Amino acid sequence: MTVLKSLAVSTLTLALAAPALAQQVSPGQGQAPSAEDQVNQLDELVDLDDNQQQELVTLLNDSQSRIQSLQGEAQQVQVQLQENIGPEFDETAIRQDAERLGQLTGDMTAESVLMQARVEATLTQEQRDELQRQMEAQQEQMRQMQEQMQQQQQQQQPQ
Repeated sequence: MTVLKSLAVSTLTLALAAPALAQQVSPGQGQAPSAEDQVNQLDELVDLDDNQQQELVTLLNDSQSRIQSLQGEAQQVQVQLQENIGPEFDETAIRQDAERLGQLTGDMTAESVLMQARVEATLTQEQRDELQRQMEAQQEQMRQMQEQMQQQQQQQQPQ
């Protein structure tokens, strides 16, 4: 698989996973789209069959659940780290908590990458190709918008 194809699938997967991660980072700030909604969006892009839809819903729910659990534990460790700040600090406890936080961060990253790989494995080659085509078109649109914004900014600057 080319780097561009891998990037396209990774970008899509991150787009699917980001709401769950964002909800954990800032709880109470809106509701993340459900796995079903995310799969429906992907279905509109690449025409998933019923088996793929069910597999992806299950995959997203499972991965998001694991990531949310890890995020919750990481937040608890961060609180513990903050509690160790002060003149009577315990360096050993701080180092242990910091090491655990690093492990949790690594586990969240691994879970996200595994989810990307699983989504990619669920799609057919034709679907991956279509997704790549659409991602390239979206990137081109973004590039054009950036160019337009830069031109507008340059026109607005006093000479």
